[in-house]
Amino acid sequence: MFIDTHAHYDDEAFDIDREEVLKKVHDGGTECIINAAQDYKTSLTCVEMAEKYPFMYAAVGVHPHEAEKASLKDLELIEELAKHEKVVAIGEAGLDYHYNFSSEQEQKRIFAANIEISKRVGKPIVVHDREAHSDVLDMMRDADIKPGGAVVHCFSGSAEMAKIVASKGWFFSVGGAVTFKNARRIIEALAVIPDELLMLETDCPYMTPVPFRGRRNDSSYIEYTARKIAEIKGISYEMLCEMTNANARNFFAI
Repeated sequence: MFIDTHAHYDDEAFDIDREEVLKKVHDGGTECIINAAQDYKTSLTCVEMAEKYPFMYAAVGVHPHEAEKASLKDLELIEELAKHEKVVAIGEAGLDYHYNFSSEQEQKRIFAANIEISKRVGKPIVVHDREAHSDVLDMMRDADIKPGGAVVHCFSGSAEMAKIVASKGWFFSVGGAVTFKNARRIIEALAVIPDELLMLETDCPYMTPVPFRGRRNDSSYIEYTARKIAEIKGISYEMLCEMTNANARNFFAI
Protein backbone atom coordinates (compact mmCIF):
# COMPACT_ATOMS: atom_id res chain seq x y z
CA MET A 1 0.00 0.00 0.00
CA PHE A 2 1.20 3.49 -0.88
CA ILE A 3 0.39 7.04 0.15
CA ASP A 4 0.78 9.42 -2.77
CA THR A 5 1.52 12.72 -1.04
CA HIS A 6 1.26 14.97 -4.10
CA ALA A 7 -1.02 14.57 -7.10
CA HIS A 8 -3.18 16.62 -9.44
CA TYR A 9 -6.17 14.45 -10.31
CA ASP A 10 -8.19 17.57 -11.03
CA ASP A 11 -5.93 18.17 -14.06
CA GLU A 12 -7.57 18.07 -17.48
CA ALA A 13 -5.32 15.13 -18.38
CA PHE A 14 -7.75 12.98 -16.36
CA ASP A 15 -10.97 14.44 -17.72
CA ILE A 16 -11.71 11.47 -19.99
CA ASP A 17 -11.27 8.68 -17.43
CA ARG A 18 -10.83 10.15 -13.92
CA GLU A 19 -13.26 7.75 -12.22
CA GLU A 20 -11.65 4.69 -13.81
CA VAL A 21 -8.11 5.80 -12.98
CA LEU A 22 -8.90 6.55 -9.35
CA LYS A 23 -10.64 3.20 -8.93
CA LYS A 24 -7.68 1.45 -10.56
CA VAL A 25 -5.03 3.08 -8.38
CA HIS A 26 -7.00 2.64 -5.15
CA ASP A 27 -7.81 -1.00 -5.88
CA GLY A 28 -4.18 -1.48 -6.88
CA GLY A 29 -2.74 -0.41 -3.56
CA THR A 30 -2.80 3.38 -3.26
CA GLU A 31 -4.09 3.85 0.27
CA CYS A 32 -4.36 7.65 0.27
CA ILE A 33 -3.84 10.55 -2.15
CA ILE A 34 -3.16 14.19 -1.33
CA ASN A 35 -4.48 16.31 -4.20
CA ALA A 36 -2.76 19.71 -4.41
CA ALA A 37 -4.37 22.91 -5.68
CA GLN A 38 -3.04 25.73 -7.86
CA ASP A 39 -5.45 28.58 -7.04
CA TYR A 40 -8.82 29.22 -5.41
CA LYS A 41 -10.80 27.54 -8.19
CA THR A 42 -8.73 24.34 -8.06
CA SER A 43 -8.74 24.50 -4.26
CA LEU A 44 -12.53 24.21 -4.41
CA THR A 45 -12.25 21.30 -6.85
CA CYS A 46 -9.70 19.51 -4.67
CA VAL A 47 -12.00 19.78 -1.66
CA GLU A 48 -14.96 18.53 -3.70
CA MET A 49 -12.92 15.54 -4.84
CA ALA A 50 -11.77 14.84 -1.28
CA GLU A 51 -15.41 14.85 -0.18
CA LYS A 52 -16.32 12.43 -2.97
CA TYR A 53 -13.47 9.93 -2.49
CA PRO A 54 -12.86 8.69 1.08
CA PHE A 55 -9.20 7.90 0.30
CA MET A 56 -8.44 11.41 -1.02
CA TYR A 57 -7.42 14.54 0.88
CA ALA A 58 -6.78 18.10 -0.29
CA ALA A 59 -4.12 20.79 -0.08
CA VAL A 60 -5.44 24.29 -0.84
CA GLY A 61 -3.43 27.34 -1.82
CA VAL A 62 -1.88 29.39 -4.62
CA HIS A 63 0.89 28.06 -6.87
CA PRO A 64 3.63 30.55 -7.90
CA HIS A 65 2.47 30.35 -11.52
CA GLU A 66 -0.85 31.85 -10.41
CA ALA A 67 0.56 34.45 -8.02
CA GLU A 68 -0.18 37.55 -10.11
CA LYS A 69 -3.80 36.46 -10.60
CA ALA A 70 -4.50 35.84 -6.91
CA SER A 71 -6.53 38.50 -5.13
CA LEU A 72 -6.79 39.24 -1.44
CA LYS A 73 -10.31 37.82 -1.59
CA ASP A 74 -8.95 34.58 -3.07
CA LEU A 75 -6.56 34.24 -0.13
CA GLU A 76 -9.35 34.91 2.37
CA LEU A 77 -11.55 32.27 0.74
CA ILE A 78 -8.67 29.76 0.67
CA GLU A 79 -8.11 30.33 4.39
CA GLU A 80 -11.76 29.57 5.10
CA LEU A 81 -11.58 26.50 2.87
CA ALA A 82 -8.44 25.36 4.71
CA LYS A 83 -10.53 24.72 7.83
CA HIS A 84 -12.37 21.87 6.06
CA GLU A 85 -11.79 18.49 7.72
CA LYS A 86 -10.50 16.90 4.50
CA VAL A 87 -7.95 19.69 3.92
CA VAL A 88 -4.65 18.49 5.37
CA ALA A 89 -2.20 21.11 4.06
CA ILE A 90 -1.75 24.49 2.38
CA GLY A 91 -0.36 24.54 -1.13
CA GLU A 92 1.17 23.95 -3.29
CA ALA A 93 2.92 27.27 -2.80
CA GLY A 94 6.43 28.56 -3.30
CA LEU A 95 8.72 30.01 -5.95
CA ASP A 96 9.34 29.01 -9.56
CA TYR A 97 12.18 30.85 -11.32
CA HIS A 98 12.24 28.40 -14.23
CA TYR A 99 9.07 29.64 -15.91
CA ASN A 100 8.54 32.95 -14.07
CA PHE A 101 4.89 33.06 -15.13
CA SER A 102 4.51 35.56 -12.28
CA SER A 103 7.10 38.13 -11.23
CA GLU A 104 9.49 37.19 -8.45
CA GLN A 105 8.03 39.95 -6.28
CA GLU A 106 4.48 38.62 -6.67
CA GLN A 107 5.62 35.02 -6.15
CA LYS A 108 7.27 36.00 -2.86
CA ARG A 109 4.19 37.94 -1.74
CA ILE A 110 1.87 35.02 -2.37
CA PHE A 111 4.28 32.46 -0.91
CA ALA A 112 4.48 34.54 2.28
CA ALA A 113 0.67 34.76 2.37
CA ASN A 114 0.35 30.98 2.03
CA ILE A 115 2.84 30.47 4.86
CA GLU A 116 0.81 32.76 7.11
CA ILE A 117 -2.40 30.89 6.27
CA SER A 118 -0.60 27.65 7.13
CA LYS A 119 0.37 29.03 10.51
CA ARG A 120 -3.05 30.43 11.31
CA VAL A 121 -4.98 27.28 10.47
CA GLY A 122 -2.35 24.97 11.99
CA LYS A 123 -1.80 22.86 8.88
CA PRO A 124 1.56 22.27 7.13
CA ILE A 125 2.58 23.90 3.87
CA VAL A 126 3.50 22.05 0.68
CA VAL A 127 6.41 23.92 -0.90
CA HIS A 128 7.09 24.23 -4.63
CA ASP A 129 10.75 25.09 -5.34
CA ARG A 130 12.06 25.22 -8.88
CA GLU A 131 15.40 26.93 -9.49
CA ALA A 132 14.71 29.15 -6.47
CA HIS A 133 16.46 27.21 -3.72
CA SER A 134 18.14 30.13 -1.94
CA ASP A 135 15.06 32.37 -1.84
CA VAL A 136 12.78 29.50 -0.81
CA LEU A 137 15.05 28.60 2.10
CA ASP A 138 15.44 32.24 3.14
CA MET A 139 11.68 32.77 3.21
CA MET A 140 11.02 29.54 5.09
CA ARG A 141 13.68 30.38 7.68
CA ASP A 142 12.53 33.99 8.03
CA ALA A 143 8.97 32.74 8.61
CA ASP A 144 10.29 30.41 11.33
CA ILE A 145 8.26 27.45 10.12
CA LYS A 146 8.16 24.88 12.89
CA PRO A 147 9.52 21.31 12.56
CA GLY A 148 6.94 19.26 10.69
CA GLY A 149 5.37 22.42 9.34
CA ALA A 150 6.52 22.10 5.73
CA VAL A 151 7.38 19.60 3.01
CA VAL A 152 9.53 20.49 0.01
CA HIS A 153 7.71 18.58 -2.67
CA CYS A 154 9.46 17.00 -5.66
CA PHE A 155 12.75 17.83 -3.94
CA SER A 156 15.40 18.91 -6.45
CA GLY A 157 17.99 20.58 -4.25
CA SER A 158 21.54 19.59 -3.42
CA ALA A 159 22.72 17.46 -0.53
CA GLU A 160 23.74 20.70 1.21
CA MET A 161 20.22 22.08 0.87
CA ALA A 162 18.84 18.76 2.10
CA LYS A 163 20.95 19.08 5.25
CA ILE A 164 19.51 22.55 5.94
CA VAL A 165 15.92 21.42 5.34
CA ALA A 166 16.43 18.37 7.56
CA SER A 167 18.02 20.47 10.32
CA LYS A 168 14.77 22.43 10.52
CA GLY A 169 12.68 19.27 10.78
CA TRP A 170 10.95 19.94 7.46
CA PHE A 171 9.93 17.02 5.27
CA PHE A 172 10.87 15.93 1.75
CA SER A 173 8.76 14.24 -0.90
CA VAL A 174 10.43 12.54 -3.84
CA GLY A 175 8.86 11.46 -7.10
CA GLY A 176 9.68 9.90 -10.44
CA ALA A 177 12.67 12.16 -11.14
CA VAL A 178 14.78 9.88 -8.95
CA THR A 179 14.56 7.26 -11.73
CA PHE A 180 15.80 9.60 -14.49
CA LYS A 181 19.27 9.33 -16.00
CA ASN A 182 20.22 12.80 -14.73
CA ALA A 183 19.15 12.06 -11.13
CA ARG A 184 22.59 12.57 -9.57
CA ARG A 185 21.55 15.48 -7.29
CA ILE A 186 18.54 13.78 -5.76
CA ILE A 187 20.49 10.54 -5.32
CA GLU A 188 23.18 12.50 -3.44
CA ALA A 189 20.49 14.26 -1.39
CA LEU A 190 18.83 10.98 -0.43
CA ALA A 191 22.06 9.97 1.27
CA VAL A 192 21.55 12.74 3.84
CA ILE A 193 17.75 12.88 4.05
CA PRO A 194 16.69 11.28 7.36
CA ASP A 195 14.39 8.31 6.95
CA GLU A 196 11.79 9.88 9.24
CA LEU A 197 11.43 12.96 6.99
CA LEU A 198 10.97 11.19 3.64
CA MET A 199 7.70 10.71 1.74
CA LEU A 200 6.69 9.50 -1.74
CA GLU A 201 4.76 11.36 -4.43
CA THR A 202 3.87 11.19 -8.10
CA ASP A 203 3.05 14.83 -9.02
CA CYS A 204 0.78 13.14 -11.55
CA PRO A 205 -0.05 13.56 -14.36
CA TYR A 206 3.58 14.78 -14.59
CA MET A 207 7.00 13.29 -13.73
CA THR A 208 6.28 9.70 -14.77
CA PRO A 209 9.13 7.42 -13.66
CA VAL A 210 11.33 5.32 -15.90
CA PRO A 211 10.52 2.99 -17.69
CA PHE A 212 7.23 4.77 -18.44
CA ARG A 213 8.56 8.30 -18.89
CA GLY A 214 6.51 10.16 -21.49
CA ARG A 215 3.21 8.59 -20.47
CA ARG A 216 0.58 10.22 -18.29
CA ASN A 217 1.53 9.57 -14.70
CA ASP A 218 -0.79 8.20 -12.02
CA SER A 219 -0.41 6.75 -8.53
CA SER A 220 0.12 3.20 -9.78
CA TYR A 221 3.60 4.21 -10.97
CA ILE A 222 4.72 5.20 -7.47
CA GLU A 223 5.95 1.63 -7.06
CA TYR A 224 8.85 2.32 -9.44
CA THR A 225 9.88 5.40 -7.47
CA ALA A 226 9.70 3.44 -4.23
CA ARG A 227 11.80 0.58 -5.57
CA LYS A 228 14.47 2.97 -6.83
CA ILE A 229 14.69 4.83 -3.51
CA ALA A 230 14.85 1.54 -1.60
CA GLU A 231 17.73 0.47 -3.84
CA ILE A 232 19.56 3.78 -3.26
CA LYS A 233 19.04 3.60 0.51
CA GLY A 234 19.96 -0.07 0.70
CA ILE A 235 16.76 -1.15 2.41
CA SER A 236 13.94 -3.44 1.37
CA TYR A 237 11.11 -2.17 -0.78
CA GLU A 238 8.64 -3.23 1.92
CA MET A 239 10.53 -1.30 4.60
CA LEU A 240 10.69 1.81 2.41
CA CYS A 241 6.93 1.73 1.83
CA GLU A 242 6.13 1.16 5.50
CA MET A 243 8.46 3.99 6.53
CA THR A 244 7.25 6.58 4.03
CA ASN A 245 3.59 5.76 4.68
CA ALA A 246 4.11 6.25 8.42
CA ASN A 247 5.82 9.57 7.73
CA ALA A 248 2.93 10.72 5.53
CA ARG A 249 0.34 9.82 8.16
CA ASN A 250 2.35 11.74 10.73
CA PHE A 251 2.93 14.81 8.53
CA PHE A 252 -0.62 15.15 7.20
CA ALA A 253 -2.33 13.85 10.37
CA ILE A 254 -4.34 11.26 8.44
